[in-house]
Amino acid sequence: MKAGDQRIHARSTVAVTAMGLGCAQMGNLYRVTPYAESAGAFEAAWDAGIRTFDTAPFYGYTRSELRLGTLLGERARASYTVSTKVGRVMTPDPSVGPEEDGFAAPLPFRPVFDYSHDGILRSFEASQSRLGLLAPDILYVHDIGRVTHGERHAHYWAQLTAGGGFRALSRLREEAAIRAFGLGVNEFEIIEAAIEVADIDICMLAGRYTLLEQASLAFMDACAARGIGIVIAGAFNSGILAGSSKFNYGDAPAEIVARVEALRGACAAEGVSLQAAALQFPLAHPATLGVVSGARNAQQVRANIGWFEEQLPATFWTRLKERGLIADSAPVPA
Repeated sequence: MKAGDQRIHARSTVAVTAMGLGCAQMGNLYRVTPYAESAGAFEAAWDAGIRTFDTAPFYGYTRSELRLGTLLGERARASYTVSTKVGRVMTPDPSVGPEEDGFAAPLPFRPVFDYSHDGILRSFEASQSRLGLLAPDILYVHDIGRVTHGERHAHYWAQLTAGGGFRALSRLREEAAIRAFGLGVNEFEIIEAAIEVADIDICMLAGRYTLLEQASLAFMDACAARGIGIVIAGAFNSGILAGSSKFNYGDAPAEIVARVEALRGACAAEGVSLQAAALQFPLAHPATLGVVSGARNAQQVRANIGWFEEQLPATFWTRLKERGLIADSAPVPA
């Protein structure tokens, strides 16, 4: 499998490359990323054949969309696929500090959650301007669900359902302002709920179907059966599968650390890098369209591509199942 191999979602005909570039780092995620580094990451991805790019208004408080729009501006529109997100309306606010929500030096626009019909349309129209695109390909509802909203979840879910949020997304698709819509979330259960009330095309699921976690396997099987495409993000589970101590954006608990060490040992026994296994595993599921991986600079992009394209022994996945390290029924790469 090559990073630039194209995969087409049957229902929407949206094409994605097997690997996509996540652009949160273009928004100064965790530290300032100079524009030259962002441009280098983009060019390295493009040179490798990657043509799928994911961003959001939230990333850097609009900075990521602005940067990606500039970088895409010189490319033929038909040559790439871009996704962005709705659910937060970016509102001018001079009180935005030097670090907010994990973004360094965010721009002076504070996110206000709004999943209503009009809120979705306002967010989308602003993204069109920042990206310089009339019709982004995929629009994800960003961070809806109990993980983000806790006791306020019912309030925001009502905005999306009774309040017309899903109706706005359907309207944008009918008008060809977008080609597909779905959710971009960290919890698969909310996608299950959305499928029952809206005509979902493609969703982005971060961190819940990975080499480390397959509790969502039945959900993934159901999506494959219904023709719903899944783009996998967070394949490293916030970094713990790539060498950091972070899991789900926090310090990893002992049981997770132990499981990762078991996976690392199994990989070492087969002469496989853990990062390669993490990036390649989710793509084997028939619901998966592609894997989006973030990178700050060209060096990180090239490292991710190297892991993604690494040749793994045919026996490797069988050994993982024999050791109980991945689900017996999980599809694995050929």
